[in-house]
Amino acid sequence: MKAVAVFPAGRQVRLIDHPEPVIASPTDVRLRMLEVGVCGTDREIVTFQYGTPPAGSPYLVIGHESLAEVVEVGAAVTRVKPGDLAVPMVRRPCADPTCVACRTGRQDFCTSGRFTERGISGAHGFMTEFVVDDERYMNLVPRTLRDVAVLTEPLTIAEKAIAQVWQVQQRLPWVTQPQPGVAPAHGLRAVVLGAGPVGLLGAMVLVNAGFTTTVYSRASGPHDKAGLVGMIGATYLAAEDHTLAQLAAAVGNIDLVYEATGASRVAFELMEVLGTNGVFVFTGVPGRKGPVELDTDLIMRNLVLKNQVVFGTVNAGRDAYERAIADLAAFVARWPGAVRRLITGRDPIADAPGVLVGAPAGIKSVITIA
Repeated sequence: MKAVAVFPAGRQVRLIDHPEPVIASPTDVRLRMLEVGVCGTDREIVTFQYGTPPAGSPYLVIGHESLAEVVEVGAAVTRVKPGDLAVPMVRRPCADPTCVACRTGRQDFCTSGRFTERGISGAHGFMTEFVVDDERYMNLVPRTLRDVAVLTEPLTIAEKAIAQVWQVQQRLPWVTQPQPGVAPAHGLRAVVLGAGPVGLLGAMVLVNAGFTTTVYSRASGPHDKAGLVGMIGATYLAAEDHTLAQLAAAVGNIDLVYEATGASRVAFELMEVLGTNGVFVFTGVPGRKGPVELDTDLIMRNLVLKNQVVFGTVNAGRDAYERAIADLAAFVARWPGAVRRLITGRDPIADAPGVLVGAPAGIKSVITIA
């Protein structure tokens, strides 16, 4: 069957003939892959910054953002049936018996670091025609979301982040006490750093939760990203037009920063204007660059005197997938045009190598398999 693979030793990315998988366990599910999203991680893998093939394989089948249809199930499968749409999870637990996170099904918090991730590290991914995986990693998707469900995995980044934000902010009882008819984040201000797919999906999560949301990105509008931000009721400010000090003045006390760029310099500079009791969430992974100069005294002083919290988040558990699917339905009901405008290109699998190594175009590229 067709698959798109990365050969690290030969520094190649190409369409290959990959063995078609078969059900080998009673809990296995056979999936026909429908769509696979292309993200920054994929582009870093195809430039050989990282990406590890499974043991004994010279190549790694790429792709971790996916949508599939169930075509066959093992004898003991109960959660899904043929014809269902499903989004499989990405990370698989380590085998370390002392890793409490993996032993309790939360491999997104793996302590050993010896997990595998489909399409990223140690396990083939989803940019192929068929995949077999265990039913425990399946997340059912309603047919009504067929055209946008490939956004589920990138949306889980924001879902996991916001869940942890609310856990952190339990320290502020006036923030976490729900009021009937009032959004949980009513009166709170958030800044999203970056207007890529992860940033825009994060903005949707924040607006939907009631945050007054500002997206801060590089380029001045008007353009598609700025227009989409306006469609969901958020504000777009460009770094070309507004310094970070001007951003802070326009927003007011910044209660939350959701970083979605991997640009460490601007992220840490933005940390300098984080508000009192604010939370700063890192989701990007920067490449190794030269050192940058920062006012570390100011950052540390603010962290202490303003009761600030900073954390990073990666991958996601089943709870985040379930919330992402539910929120996608809510977003489609609230902003149908905006959600669909996130996907700006669909290309067949035969063209995938060129899409992966070419310059990013639009907001979100998707590879169609079937």
